[in-house]
Amino acid sequence: MAPTVFRQGAFRFFFFSREEPRMHIHVTHTDGEAKFWLEPQVELAMNQGLSKKQINEASLLVQDHYEEIIHAWRSYF
Repeated sequence: MAPTVFRQGAFRFFFFSREEPRMHIHVTHTDGEAKFWLEPQVELAMNQGLSKKQINEASLLVQDHYEEIIHAWRSYF
């Protein structure tokens, strides 16, 4: 199961329900996907196919929606 937290443009931000316990968010885009750690700070954990510009945009969106993501994580897990 992979609940969506939010969508913005071509990006979808979501969790996998059975994955590691460290807080993180996955991002998909038509061009690829990425994973960002949320703690101790927002940090790129993995990138497959996204350009530097797309990663920067996704990172900014994670930072802008940080509280929403954390709340969704805690509510879900």
